[in-house]
Amino acid sequence: MDAQSLIAKRIAQELRDGMLVNLGIGIPTLVANFVPKGIHVFFQSENGLIGTGPVPEPGMALPWLTDAGGKPVTALPGASTFDSAMSFGLIRGGHLDLTVLGGLQVDQHGCLANWMVPGKMVPGMGGAMDLVAGAKRVIVAMQHTAKGRPKIVRECSLPLTSGRPVDLVVTELAVIGFPNGRATLLETAEGVTAEEVITATEVDLALAPELAEPGGAKPLPESVPTSAMGERV
Repeated sequence: MDAQSLIAKRIAQELRDGMLVNLGIGIPTLVANFVPKGIHVFFQSENGLIGTGPVPEPGMALPWLTDAGGKPVTALPGASTFDSAMSFGLIRGGHLDLTVLGGLQVDQHGCLANWMVPGKMVPGMGGAMDLVAGAKRVIVAMQHTAKGRPKIVRECSLPLTSGRPVDLVVTELAVIGFPNGRATLLETAEGVTAEEVITATEVDLALAPELAEPGGAKPLPESVPTSAMGERV
């Protein structure tokens, strides 16, 4: 399984029945492909849609039905569309149970930088700042390194998205949380040791108790790929 799918597969294990969930652009959109069996969630797109479905079949895309990044999506039965004011009211009002966002960097306290690289043209912040500030829980989906350099760093060199720490960072190597403001290694991917994660991370990671024990590497749980409606594929 490729790194992006491995990340999305692990994050899908954080979904709970009935959740209202926002998926950001990139790796986060893949989470909908791994919804656990028996779990039904409502995916929200900040451009004004609750009930986002799978990517449409070739030739069936509708130009007015897209995700926040402008890519074609489908709408599940019972889906609701609305304007951006309502969409951001849901986000800023604290009604989102979970948002999954991509990341450029995350610092040792869990603060995220994900919206721009200075000197490069970007369309703007989009909904990133609102999502990090407004969602009840924030998970970052990103690869552990970029061009051989750690993305979990002592201090972000890129502009922060929000001063609020995220709850989890999930990479192809590990799951990292921030209890008491300290970057903590919670899980390692199958076949990956805690030492390998530590080597690939700029931050001095604390270890969850079960990882601190000899031979205590905790693998990422298995899941079954599913459709966006939670059915096995």
